[in-house]
Amino acid sequence: MATKSTKPKAAATTRASKSGGKRATGSRPTTVLLVRHGQTPTTGKLLPGRAPGLHLADEGVEQAERAGERIAELKQVDAVYCSPLERARETAAPIGKAVGIRPKVDRGLLECDFGGWTGAELSKLMKLPEWRTVQKAPSTFRFPDGESFTEMQVRMVTALDRLRTEHPGGTIVCVSHADTIKAAMAHALGTHLDLFQRIVISTCSISGIAWTTDGPIALTVNSTGGSLRDLTPS
Repeated sequence: MATKSTKPKAAATTRASKSGGKRATGSRPTTVLLVRHGQTPTTGKLLPGRAPGLHLADEGVEQAERAGERIAELKQVDAVYCSPLERARETAAPIGKAVGIRPKVDRGLLECDFGGWTGAELSKLMKLPEWRTVQKAPSTFRFPDGESFTEMQVRMVTALDRLRTEHPGGTIVCVSHADTIKAAMAHALGTHLDLFQRIVISTCSISGIAWTTDGPIALTVNSTGGSLRDLTPS
């Protein structure tokens, strides 16, 4: 899988719609589909963070294939990006295959750096006094020797803003992780980061944001079934 080029491609080289039409430009919003990676053997048990070597479970592979089928129903998909972690790249692969686009790795979509909590059992972390802060006031929390939730949100939103500007009026797919997607959706909804834990992002769910001239609009959150073809700002 190729890494993301530092030189943006010209609009003329970007994948056109499946119907053969020209790319839309101007005031048409850019749609960003956020896909959480598929299920892994440790989902709901550990906090894997950025530790390497975690791959999709068989169910996760099936989830990724179903996500690819749903996204392939869209008339236009211009690019597929993903976090560099194995579970994200393995989710992006069948999506890219379904739409005929080779996924590109972008480090802006990387999982939060959980620092000293990386690899810890969730059942043990929940017993720590800091866990209440993580749930109730995450904007004030920094993981030991790791990233703060605020830094994570800024990084993720900045990455999405950069990627969507490379495809004006188009549709892109970004495969990332639960907390990063929750933070991005909170930003799109105008919700304070301290409330982002109220957003549920299931494995291989699809959330959508339309970036308009007036800012982001949340199109769908945690979609796990059904058609995506009607995702337009109302």
